[in-house]
Amino acid sequence: MLFRGFFCGRRAAALLLGLGFATGALRAEVAQAPQVDAAALPSLGKAWQAANPYRGQFAAETALPLGQAAYNQACARCHGADASTNAAPAPDLRNLNRSCRRIEDADLKAWCLRDNDTYFAKTVRQGKVIVGVTHMPAWEGILPQELAWAIQLFIENQAQKR
Repeated sequence: MLFRGFFCGRRAAALLLGLGFATGALRAEVAQAPQVDAAALPSLGKAWQAANPYRGQFAAETALPLGQAAYNQACARCHGADASTNAAPAPDLRNLNRSCRRIEDADLKAWCLRDNDTYFAKTVRQGKVIVGVTHMPAWEGILPQELAWAIQLFIENQAQKR
């Protein structure tokens, strides 16, 4: 029994040590505003929209290039350049609305996309902390919602290319 407890204790110590290193490395990640001029996007005000207001509007000409530039400056370091790889340490964002893309019923698909928009906005604004470890910094006050929604459109566009 003592022998078993010794190995469990060593595993627990190794896990805590690993979490300690991970915590230090991940907490070092600081959100920095991308240097992208969002003036071409319609202003959305201070209150965050419940759903992406740019979806279906002028996306190809305006929002997509701005979203790509902002993504590559703010997100690519962890999520991969141009959202075109899953080799990065963070989740592949092209999977965010994978379930919605399969839905054929228009009303149900719209509901699914709104639900994903809520999740996306909450995660961008508040960041991601799991078991006390910061996996993604909070972007509220750093990334304007105009650029956040443009980034989401860019990610969705990349997902459709897969």
